[in-house]
Amino acid sequence: QMVEWVKSVGKTPVTCGDTPGFIVNRLLVPYLAQALLMVDRGDASIQDIDTAMQLGAGHPMGAIALSDYVGLDTTLSILEGWQVDFPNEPAFVIPDCLREKVAQGKLGRKSGEGFYRWDGDKLVN
Repeated sequence: QMVEWVKSVGKTPVTCGDTPGFIVNRLLVPYLAQALLMVDRGDASIQDIDTAMQLGAGHPMGAIALSDYVGLDTTLSILEGWQVDFPNEPAFVIPDCLREKVAQGKLGRKSGEGFYRWDGDKLVN
């Protein structure tokens, strides 16, 4: 019944089992966390990580810019909730740099600064 309603409003329905974040967030949030873990380890610069995903994977925005856009506090809250419910899931690790930015009140787009500086919805870096 829900699938038919989704179609009736001109959208494409998808279905999945009961998994944290369903499909999109279950894939997206660990991806964002992995990018931030690269920052923690010093594997690459923030800009290089984002540029690589834009040019190499065809993403319109890099993972770290997307984390800022979504809200670093939101990303952290999701990961913390998932860690409580699924403590043995390695995909739900919380990067230190994410905790640090949130503790500093640098929440990304909504506060004007996170890993990047923002002017409303626009990156200014």
